[in-house]
Amino acid sequence: MSTLYDQAMEEMMTTIHEWFDEQEKRDDLENVTKRTTLQVGIFNDILLDYRPGRTTVDSVDLGLDDGLKSKQAGAFTEEQVRNEIGPKLVEVVQGRLDKLANTPLIDYHFTFRGKFPTTEGKLQLTLLEYINEEKKQQLLERIHTYIDKKLENSTYPTKPLESFFLTSHLLDPKLFPELDVAWTIRQYDRIQELNQGRPDALAEHRREITHAVTAWVENQFLPQYYDVQSSAYRTNEYSLKPGATLQSNIETQTGQRSDEHGKQQTSETQPIDLLLYAAVMILRFEPSYSKPKGVTFLELAKQLGSKRAARMMTEGSGTYAKDDIHVKTEEVECKANDVFALMTIHIRKEEPGAYQQALTFITHLMKQGFPKSYKIKLKSSIKQYLPIKGLAKSDTHRFFANALEYPELHPLLEEYAREAIQEFEFYEDTEGEKSCMPGSYATFGLGLVDERYFPLVEYYMGEVDDEHQLIQDKFIAAFVEKQGVTAQSIPALVASLRRSTDSLKLKIQLELENEEILELLVRQIQELEHYEAEHVLYPIFGKVEKLTTLARKAEGRRKELLLELLQAAGK
Repeated sequence: MSTLYDQAMEEMMTTIHEWFDEQEKRDDLENVTKRTTLQVGIFNDILLDYRPGRTTVDSVDLGLDDGLKSKQAGAFTEEQVRNEIGPKLVEVVQGRLDKLANTPLIDYHFTFRGKFPTTEGKLQLTLLEYINEEKKQQLLERIHTYIDKKLENSTYPTKPLESFFLTSHLLDPKLFPELDVAWTIRQYDRIQELNQGRPDALAEHRREITHAVTAWVENQFLPQYYDVQSSAYRTNEYSLKPGATLQSNIETQTGQRSDEHGKQQTSETQPIDLLLYAAVMILRFEPSYSKPKGVTFLELAKQLGSKRAARMMTEGSGTYAKDDIHVKTEEVECKANDVFALMTIHIRKEEPGAYQQALTFITHLMKQGFPKSYKIKLKSSIKQYLPIKGLAKSDTHRFFANALEYPELHPLLEEYAREAIQEFEFYEDTEGEKSCMPGSYATFGLGLVDERYFPLVEYYMGEVDDEHQLIQDKFIAAFVEKQGVTAQSIPALVASLRRSTDSLKLKIQLELENEEILELLVRQIQELEHYEAEHVLYPIFGKVEKLTTLARKAEGRRKELLLELLQAAGK
């Protein structure tokens, strides 16, 4: 037993030293922490995963063999690990920290954790919690200086890297043991205000804010009230602890009105408001696959007795003015709930004015940031669909098909489509092979009826996520059948074929017997990369070998053009 024990200790100690030795060899330490004043060290955590002969130490929990932990019986008891092995390992880590604590390698706090197979099963322990008080105070001073200079008294955009650190620091109980929710939310809102007008950067800042508040919700707030289990699908399942109630029954009176920036006015703010803030950030700005988590947060808050959460689930998040989320006239009634990404539209009079008001209602909300991955619940006596096989016969589809019947509304439909189109977003009432990006029905319908909207088709296809959407094939087939292959349609056709799947087959070789049309196609394809050109040509000619055969048999100008197509495809 002694030999096994000695071997185990040597293996673990050696692995720990190897990790520290490897980090000390880095020559970028100073540069990493000089990027922002909000970082005082690189590493704040390591995990030792003891597996005889395969022990690892890493700053990331790789989760290796976690699914097998019940089968892994260890040689040591839990008591031995806690009372003998653990303390000796801590001595090793502490010895290294004593020399490195004031270097950029180590953050103001450092946690050493361990996983061990024992005779009683897998054991996970936090072995050491280290705090460098000098670095901690330095970081706190830098945080307050940053907020004062860069947020509260500045009008300039901030850097996403700064938000990466600040958003988490503000929710770090070691730095801010007394959480001031209203003040914290104010900083998050200020970051967004300063970065308005820079869509890509703003999206990055919002991701950092959402990541930080979500981590706080899942790791700090909800475990106080719920037992948490991770399901096989890596989502958390929550069960309310017996007798769990909110620590304060003071409920914020929010959702009543919004200020000029759309931010809610609050009287008093409680920790649960940060949970609701996280839910709204997820629902408004995260991709559609993240939305269920936002709804779950609201449901959990409602279970805890939050009246505001219950109100949000029926009326929406409170982000928008009441006049913007409810419109009622003689012709139409429209309601919107951003929590469930739902638009409810009742067409009271089947006439252009009703659809014009509804489209204006939807587009206005889109421009204010309403979730693009939404769906429409429609009450209408007309049941119209686009002449494209394979689209979902949903209320959302029916609404836009109905509106397309009125030519005077086509410019408004284009305005809506350009606002709604966004990669990685999908209408909520489509899935699988029928999933489609917001703006699809309006774009498809307009593209089929009028060449003025061919540029809209090109714009749409430039945003299509062709790894998760297939219906563009259905549109392309209908587009060719309706609009043909002409000088006007070719740019839109090529843009569409760039997003087609390998299952699409077009019978347009007869049209391409016309050398003028073929030459126009060649000129469009020559602007593409070789792999894109080959992809575009496949639905028309099939494999490159077939095109080669056609070129070999052709004569004169047609032969030259077909050879140019082959050259464009890198053949």
